[in-house]
Amino acid sequence: MYHGAGQGLCILPVIYAGASVRLGRKFSHKTFWPEVSESKANRLQYVGELCRYLVNAPPHPLERKHNVEEAWGNGMRPDVWNIFRERFNIPVIHELYAATDGMGSTFNRNKGNFSSGAIGVRGLLWHSKHGANELRARIDPDTEDIVRDRNGFVIRAAVGEPGEVLHRIDPAMAESAFKGYYKNDTATGKRWLRGVFEPNDLFFRSGDVMRVDVDGRTYFVDRLGDTFRWKSENVSTNEVADVLGQFEQIAECNVYGVSVPNADGRCGCATIVPGSSTSIDTFDFARLAQHVLGKLPRYSVPLFLRMAPELSYTGTFKIQKGQAKREGIDLDLIEQAGSKDRLYWLPPGSTIYVPYRREDWEALKAGKVKL
Repeated sequence: MYHGAGQGLCILPVIYAGASVRLGRKFSHKTFWPEVSESKANRLQYVGELCRYLVNAPPHPLERKHNVEEAWGNGMRPDVWNIFRERFNIPVIHELYAATDGMGSTFNRNKGNFSSGAIGVRGLLWHSKHGANELRARIDPDTEDIVRDRNGFVIRAAVGEPGEVLHRIDPAMAESAFKGYYKNDTATGKRWLRGVFEPNDLFFRSGDVMRVDVDGRTYFVDRLGDTFRWKSENVSTNEVADVLGQFEQIAECNVYGVSVPNADGRCGCATIVPGSSTSIDTFDFARLAQHVLGKLPRYSVPLFLRMAPELSYTGTFKIQKGQAKREGIDLDLIEQAGSKDRLYWLPPGSTIYVPYRREDWEALKAGKVKL
């Protein structure tokens, strides 16, 4: 209830409408559907990876015997979207995008395939009304800085090109629009961008990267800092995770970039939780390699896998990446942490993931193997 989703998307609308809400004391897939069915609720609120958790859970006899007509929230991944809808017989998925420290929001009340996986659909009317006040700016793939032209002004991202979302702010209203971060002037200052199209204009940096296709469908790409650079190309962790999530033996995955000795940038690594009917010993590493090599550009293919019994989440079902990114593929750090995870990798020229061993780590450090 401390999260904005619980307050702004659930409790306050219920009070305003004179409706009622059913709260679960603790989330569990064993009690979830009985509570939903018993409550006769017609709306279900989700957040973060909750929907993936439900999809990966064993079938429940009440998962389709309910009155829910719409699932409403944020964080529904594209690879879960239609599976969730069809399995649980919930016809409408109402996905939104917003941020506690942000300036804008998007909504997508989706019933079919056209806007599946998007956070919004924007047409001529939206662009005529809001296009001057919200834009996507081209970003440098190496530094993640905003790209400017020869005159020093920002370049808009093209159709289909990922760009950071910026919001125009009246300079006289800046303080009231964004109060800033408590006792952190440096972080507050990084949110503001001046001289975007005119010398004295002011825009707010969202820190989020999105793309809009030719039909106006808006997709969340990544949070700045989650994207990593490998082989001179920009890699989106979310897009790689979507492809991995399509592989039926994977229940959950966490994608991030890791440092590699004697190599520039960061290469892809994924912590993977096998599905309930799959163990590490029965996992098909050869077919997974074929899957990612066939669906991703070579630079986006995760070269390392970390097989784990579970992922770490925040209280709002967001994946925690910090420790996994710090440990990377350094077997010394992983062993010091007492982890029992098993590591695999895709050696140069190989088409199958194989166990990643101490001698492989030493060869990378010595420069005997180049990725």
